[in-house]
Amino acid sequence: LIPSLVHASIEEQAAMPTITNLFDNVSAEQPEELFTTLLDRPGLYVERIVSHGHASPPDYWYDQGRHEWVLLLKGAARLRFEDEDQLVEMVPGDSVEIAAHRRHRVEWTTSDEPTVWLTIFYD
Repeated sequence: LIPSLVHASIEEQAAMPTITNLFDNVSAEQPEELFTTLLDRPGLYVERIVSHGHASPPDYWYDQGRHEWVLLLKGAARLRFEDEDQLVEMVPGDSVEIAAHRRHRVEWTTSDEPTVWLTIFYD
């Protein structure tokens, strides 16, 4: 128990919000990208992605049925959109909105540190 909750009733403890940190369990040494569901509601899905030198497989394009808003929290990345010639460079604080079925891929994420993304999918 958290010390401030020692004197709280079971009901009061159950009503307390659950606090999470987007940087928890971020490892510099992970063989695969890590996908964590943060919120899943009708019409809304929030996910944290941790990449470390990862990229989309060759010739693979994401073609998702929902709109997506992506915020880069840590690290660096490059995205490619099928309908654009130029890469999109992303650094912490950058965000991009991706319309449903707009084909895109991750060309590169830095291997110097974990890249942490917050993605929001919506209808």
